Amino acid sequence: MKTAFLYTENFMKYDLGENHPLNPVRLKKTYDMIKKYNILDFYVEAKPVSKDDLYLAHSKGYIEAVKTGENLEMYGFGTPDNPIFENIFESSLYYVGASVQCSGYSRAFNVSGGLHHAKRNRASGFCVFNDCVILIKKLLEKYRRVAYIDIDAHHGDGVQEAFYSNPRVLFISMHESGKFLFPGTGDTSEIGIKDGRGTTINIPLAPFTTDDIYLDMFKKIVLPLTKDFDPEIIVTQLGIDTHYLDPLSSLCLTLKGYVDVIREMKDISKRWIALGGGGYNIETVPRAWTLAYSIMRDIYLDFDEIYEEESAEVKTYQSLGANAKYFADVTYKNLKGEISEYFSI
Repeated sequence: MKTAFLYTENFMKYDLGENHPLNPVRLKKTYDMIKKYNILDFYVEAKPVSKDDLYLAHSKGYIEAVKTGENLEMYGFGTPDNPIFENIFESSLYYVGASVQCSGYSRAFNVSGGLHHAKRNRASGFCVFNDCVILIKKLLEKYRRVAYIDIDAHHGDGVQEAFYSNPRVLFISMHESGKFLFPGTGDTSEIGIKDGRGTTINIPLAPFTTDDIYLDMFKKIVLPLTKDFDPEIIVTQLGIDTHYLDPLSSLCLTLKGYVDVIREMKDISKRWIALGGGGYNIETVPRAWTLAYSIMRDIYLDFDEIYEEESAEVKTYQSLGANAKYFADVTYKNLKGEISEYFSI
């Protein structure tokens, strides 16, 4: 099965400023690394999304404000996280458009996507438009059930909000607990409402959670829930701000741990669309997403030397996470109780 890779140099225009942590060069570095390893399977030039598709996730007033640049402060702009920047509307159309294009393939990767914090009427967490929501709504036009699995360090609050009452979407977010990290949401008690009750799953983790704890939680919770839900297609948000060198979170994964999780995703995916997401260490991001793309393509890349280096380095941080296993056990117990009426884990 061919794996489409969506890219355009226009991704570089989504630039929130010289000192902003969301540096678009990480996307170009990923594309360059994929070409360097000669694993690019099926290149697709990303195109801007249509205005009609934006309405799937956002209000007319919000879209017009972003387009005209008027009254943006009313919609969450003008903050350190979401500054007003040049070409804010046009540049945003490309990362959303690439995600919409992914809906036409059985397997695809949009590294620019995964901007999961944007709300219907508000920018948030570096995100202008929520490409995840728009993509899932396009997929629901073709498929009965869609699973969304988010492994970004930050809770996927914008996506959760959009599908909180929708039984056709299984939303799963593994993230550093909102007790410690933006956006402050994503507790195990948040399980959906109305017909969608039981299809929102949150797995909050403690700072300094390591590979073994993370993978164990993924296997115990995400795998059985996804299999029980039996989605026709899976959308994954592959944020790598879970890495121990990331400056914006305090989780403690290595590239090896990240790769192990991506392999588990591959094993449960009939059809699979991957999106980028968070990740603010410019060297780590391209490595992680190149490895992810290689797994989607069933190609082995030898990163063993880097894995060994990280395994030695991460020990410095692991002692700080003495309570991470206990926190994970409590999360598992609480979640099991919350969803026992709907799923068994």
